[in-house]
This record gives sequence, structure tokens and C-alpha cells, in this order.
Amino acid sequence: METPTSPSNLIGDLIDSLGTVAMTWQLGAIAACLAGAWLALRLLQPRLAAARARTSVAEEALRMGFGGVSIVLFPLTAWVLLLIARWVLHFQHPVHLMKIAIALVSSLVIIRIAVYVLRHALPPSTWLRGSERAIAWTMWIGATLHITGLLPELRGWLDELRLPLGKHEISLLNIIEGTLSVGITILIALWIGGLMERRVMEMRTMDANLRVVFAKLLKMVFLVLAVLIALPIVGIDITVLSVFGGAVGVGLGFGLQKIASNYVSGFIILLDRSIRIGDWITADNHYGEVRQITTRYTVVRSLSGVEAIIPNDMLVTATVLNNTYADKQLRLAVKVSVAYSTAIEPVLELLAEIASRHPRVLKEPPPNAIVTALGDNGIELELGFWIEDPEKGRQNLCSEISVAILSEFRTRRIEIPYPQREVRMLPGGAA
Repeated sequence: METPTSPSNLIGDLIDSLGTVAMTWQLGAIAACLAGAWLALRLLQPRLAAARARTSVAEEALRMGFGGVSIVLFPLTAWVLLLIARWVLHFQHPVHLMKIAIALVSSLVIIRIAVYVLRHALPPSTWLRGSERAIAWTMWIGATLHITGLLPELRGWLDELRLPLGKHEISLLNIIEGTLSVGITILIALWIGGLMERRVMEMRTMDANLRVVFAKLLKMVFLVLAVLIALPIVGIDITVLSVFGGAVGVGLGFGLQKIASNYVSGFIILLDRSIRIGDWITADNHYGEVRQITTRYTVVRSLSGVEAIIPNDMLVTATVLNNTYADKQLRLAVKVSVAYSTAIEPVLELLAEIASRHPRVLKEPPPNAIVTALGDNGIELELGFWIEDPEKGRQNLCSEISVAILSEFRTRRIEIPYPQREVRMLPGGAA
């Protein structure tokens, strides 16, 4: 995009042309260009939205392309119209105001593209929403400095400030440009990595854990390439990074060893597939479904909706009960007692029949009732049965079967014993 050729003289020329016919023509042209851009936005945005809605999720890049065009449609159209208007007017009048308008609109296009990429490169968060305005203001300030001619002087002053870094010297300008370059390159890498991650996660023929591993590795590769590409662009020698290598190694060896252990454990879990997304596990006294496996932690969602974030190191070094490791079939049990005067065989058959009536109880293996103990108050029985949908809940099923048992026992007058105390009165009034 075109920028003013002589920013140092642009403001002065603009002041000199105030109140002239040329200024009136430029103001009218700018208003007409903005109105034309607004009209183009009203006409084209519904069509872009409809085209984006028709695009499938698998074509995520195309969907994001439609979204990006919609975001920059107004400033981009205004920029094109302003260029045409400036070319027409410059044959008859000075166009200093048009140059400033073109520069500002160009900055708006860049700002909107940057914010759009930022939204899709990083996950939604509060700090991201708050930083979008700061990024926009920073870019507007940079555009203003360029237009007023102060940017070259500021760059020269920052270039004179040099900081020693080992055997090398680096200027403050290099640091700022390097930070911006690395940041922009990383954002682009995260954006592309996000697209690749979504593409990989849609490969249903591949194991879920392997999809997560490849997605994470792709993001890491793009991030490393972004840093290696960005630093030489701004003139920073990559060997400068070796100064920090020893410190990072010592930090990983001492202060960051637990974090490093969690990251390594995360890749172990993903690769050996001992725990997979969708498994029902019990770890650190938390029972639930594995919803997410990252390189640092695993998210386990309980039946109550509470999500436990468990470090991967604990899942590797401690005992984990995986209820669905081989298959999703799970055995549940309901315990009940009957009086000693009760005929046991019919009761055992009745319990198995009650469990088999429930639609969630599997027919194979069939429900089975057994005698577990001869207790102090009665005969203790256990009704065992199998299910294959633990994600629908276990306690609710046991409760429903317990209610059915209680109802049947009351109908058939089967006694459920409870502790009783017998008090005997001895002669002489002593108890």
C-alpha cells in the first residue's frame, strides 16, 4: 500500500492549503470515497456471510478467508477509492489531505488484519480482548509518527542506544524491531498451526491420541521456524541465543524440572495410548471422562460437571483406574440384606430378574446375585450387573435398581432386617 512520500513536509503543505479550493475538493472526495466504501460493505457483506455459512467446517481456511475479507472490506474499498480519487485530483489540485487519508486508511487495513489474525491464532481469553485495543492504538501511533515525519528521528535515536550482550552489541531499535518481527511471525505461525491442527483433528481414521500428538508437534515446529526466520530478518545473529542456552538448561534442571516432567509425561500418555480421550478413569480420587489431554495436564470431567485438571506426571507415576481401557463395559453392584427366615434361591433369582428389566443393563454377561456374607442381622446379598454406557451415570442406575428391589420386596413381603436390641428384665429390677 502506498504511503506519503515526504512525511516531514506533508503536515506543513497541508496547513498551507487550508481554506483553498483544493481542500474543499479533497474533503468532498474523501467523503464520497467513504460513502462508496460503506455502500459496498452493505451490499457485499451479506453475500460474504452467506458464502461463509455454506462452507463446511472442513474447509476452515476458506471460512476464515471469507471472514477476513468481511473484516477489511470497508477500509480496503475506501483505500482503493481514495487512490483513484487522488489520481484524478492531482492533475488540477494539490492532494496533501488525500495522502494523509490514504496513509490512515492503509493503517486501518493493517490493524484489522492483525487483530483478525490475533483472534484466530490465540485461544479466546480476557487478556486478548483487552490487548486488541492496545495493539490498535500502537499501530495508529506508529502511523501518526510516520505521517508527521517523527518516525525516522525516533528510529535514529533508538538505534544509537546500544546494549552489550556477550561479545555482541545490540541496539534498542533492534530489540523493538526484533520483538515486533518475532511477535508477528509467531502470530502467523500460530494461525497456520491452528488451521493445521483443526485439519489433523478432523482425520477420524487416525487414533485420537495420535491426532493430538501431531497437532502439538506441528504447532511447535511452526513456532521454532517463526523465531528462526524472524530474527535474521531484523539483523540479529541467531548465535546470540546461545548466551541464554546455559541459563535455560540450568532452569530446566532445577526450577522447571516438574514442568518439564509434565510435558514429557504428556507425550508419553499420548504416544502409548494408556489413557485416551473419552476414557472413564479414576485418578487422584477423581472419577470422570477424559475430555482433553494437553502436553502439561489432562482434564477429567466428573458426572457432576466438575472438571479436574490433573498434571500428566501424576498419571504416569501413580496408579490410574481406567474403566474403559479395553472396552466400555463396567460392572456395578447393589447390596441388600434379607432375614434368615427367607428362602434364598428365589430371592437370588428375583434380584437377577429385577436387574435384567432395566434397559441399560446388559444381557450378556447376565446379571448375577450371590450371597456375600452371613451377617449379624441377616443374610447379605450382592446383585452384580454390567453396563456399557458409564457416561450416563452409575449412581442413578444403582438408585433405580435399588428402588425396584425395595418395591418388589414389599410386594412379596420379603423382610429386610435391621439392627434390633432386646432388653431383658432380671429379677430384683436389674436390667
